[in-house]
Amino acid sequence: MRLFAAVLPPPDITAELAPEADRLRRLPGADGLRWTDRPGWHLTLAFYGEVAEDVVPDLSARLARAARHTAPFELALGGGGQFGHGRALWTGATGDVAALRLLAGRAEAAGRRAGLRLEEHRRYQAHLTLARGRGAVDVRPYVELLRAFAGRSWRVTELALVRSDLPASGVPGERPRYEAVGRWVCGASG
Repeated sequence: MRLFAAVLPPPDITAELAPEADRLRRLPGADGLRWTDRPGWHLTLAFYGEVAEDVVPDLSARLARAARHTAPFELALGGGGQFGHGRALWTGATGDVAALRLLAGRAEAAGRRAGLRLEEHRRYQAHLTLARGRGAVDVRPYVELLRAFAGRSWRVTELALVRSDLPASGVPGERPRYEAVGRWVCGASG
């Protein structure tokens, strides 16, 4: 199964972002992007790729430990940016990004210790992907509009292990489906 560790913003926080994303979808050229549906919005901490079923219990135990060792912290969604000349359009995170970065490092370490081969370590960039380009797309107008977006803060209290199922039907417009297969409370004792 294809897995990643993430922070899942609560529904009231994604509800604030939804009108902004809808406004972006109405811009000229927006149909050239693949938009992420609101239920799929997340802040990826570590991407594991394909993980064998027998590795999931060890990975889960290590993620539970990572969550326990991370105190809850405040975040907000805000601003925007892109990766790879329009390959991905995103909104960022503000607040205690250092704590988010620490949790991302712990989630990555959990995967490595569980025996997963991860991509080369890169400096963590907190982001929530709103859309992906099929090729190089000029998303500067989108980024410019996102620059002014500033959501309310929320208290991050859990780490999630998420399964992503990529579209296989070939139906135009079909999007990946995401399902949390594990959740662990941050700072919990025991």
